[in-house]
Amino acid sequence: MKMGSLAAQIYGPTTYNGSSYSWNQVSGAKFMFFTQKRKPSTFKASSGLSKSSVFSMGKKNNCSVNISKIDYGRIGQFGLVDENVCGINYSIMRSKKEGGQHPFVVTCLANGEINAEEKVNVLVIGGGGREHALCYALQRSPSCKTVFCSPGNVGISSSGDAICIPDISSDSSAVISLCQKEAIGLVVVGPEAPLVAGLANDLVKAGIPTFGPSSEAAALEGSKDFMKSLCYKYGIPTAKYQTFADPIAAKQYIKDQGAPIVIKADGLAAGKGVVVAMSLDEAYGAVDSMLVNGIFGSAGSRVIVEEFLEGEEASFFALVDGENAIPLESAQDHKRVGDGDIGPNTGGMGAYSPAPVLTKELQSLVMSSIVIPTVKGMAEEGCKFVGVLYAGLMIEKKSGLPKLIEYNVRFGDPECQVLMMRLESDLAQVLLAACRGELTGVSLKWSPGSAMVVVMASKGYPGNYKKGTVICNIEEAEEVVPAVKVFHAGTALDSEGNLVSVGGRVLGITAKGDDLQEARDRAYQATEKINWPEGFYRQDIGWRALPQKQCSSTC
Repeated sequence: MKMGSLAAQIYGPTTYNGSSYSWNQVSGAKFMFFTQKRKPSTFKASSGLSKSSVFSMGKKNNCSVNISKIDYGRIGQFGLVDENVCGINYSIMRSKKEGGQHPFVVTCLANGEINAEEKVNVLVIGGGGREHALCYALQRSPSCKTVFCSPGNVGISSSGDAICIPDISSDSSAVISLCQKEAIGLVVVGPEAPLVAGLANDLVKAGIPTFGPSSEAAALEGSKDFMKSLCYKYGIPTAKYQTFADPIAAKQYIKDQGAPIVIKADGLAAGKGVVVAMSLDEAYGAVDSMLVNGIFGSAGSRVIVEEFLEGEEASFFALVDGENAIPLESAQDHKRVGDGDIGPNTGGMGAYSPAPVLTKELQSLVMSSIVIPTVKGMAEEGCKFVGVLYAGLMIEKKSGLPKLIEYNVRFGDPECQVLMMRLESDLAQVLLAACRGELTGVSLKWSPGSAMVVVMASKGYPGNYKKGTVICNIEEAEEVVPAVKVFHAGTALDSEGNLVSVGGRVLGITAKGDDLQEARDRAYQATEKINWPEGFYRQDIGWRALPQKQCSSTC
């Protein structure tokens, strides 16, 4: 018989007690298809499959599959064209607590192999553009059953990328209760604040697989002094620095070092706690605003005064399972609010992937000299890191070598948008592997070409801005050119059902292309379609990577 690549969703009985249960799958009943069609091949049960095969289900569970019958079924009902849907009687032995319907993905390949992966419900914590991108990628994951997001946003819910529920991120007991109620098999924590507050600690203690570091490991972002101390202890290249709580001592150090110089709030400041001071007076003012005037509260009770590094910035991401790390694709953010990288720092006005500045050689160097020493150092310090390490890098102009500017302990925003647009691997499966300490041997598949995101923000951002302004033509923007997705960050619906702005950074218009120029052209064509008079965006995203003659005409 002919058999292409197919995946069947098989629902088990409500009780697993170690005895044998059978599912009769004939005439294509309950079959759903997720894998791509493969070239058909001919096989027979007696030659292509053994009478009994054993395969691994997760870490400890083994399932015995006894082939008792193979039958022809309906043709092409769920996505396979000119292929036969196969009915197979499975007899699976496994211990499991009682529960409701329990789904598995069973993939039968043309060569006779059978792979199985338990489908999971996933909860994403957060409500910005990063979380929208994560929900979008998880929704496409074959091993993901249902995606929930707390609190999510109107764009996430209206696009069907997740089921949005009220914000419970500050209440660990509420998150645990929801996970138990909805049989959540994976929690993905998007923002840094819940991680620093210890949400992952509580979830892991409750036995819930959680992608995100403990509060102790999240100190890599929660305290810049902790991060810099770790760098110096384990020989990780970074800018020289001193930490101060006394403004007089800080100013004396600044005077001794000279300008330009960098002043950073020690704690979390929503991406706004960094001042690149080009003069001594500007540096003194930054110290006063943080240590004297307390504009960042307790986050600015200490400041790091850091050497100014000249070069090109880039973002590097790695997934970490506590012991091992695998790299994601590179990306480059645009932090300054204005064209040409001028004005104050923001949370990010746009990004693209891959970043040409991060060559394959540099990526290998970043892994060996920065990421791996960090993972090993954190393990030695007794706070193993599980989650995504986001290394903000400076590729120094003088040496051409990477230095670590800072760590974030979550996906970057807006870098996550371009990464999730390009990711072709099963995200839920990969993140579960990280939670289980099983990243060794995992490889990721990425779409070829490039992706770019252009951030639309409220006029006045990163300062004061108006909320509640109406935004139109989102659907038209997604349809004007191919491969475009608008990720929502700061949107809501008003009493009349209009889409309105409720944040500083509001939309992330993201596009893929065969190369960066095509991705850029598509992103800006879509952005220009959006009707939002109270919004603005940088017109030069990607200017460092594109030839100036190409960028200048449209930037």
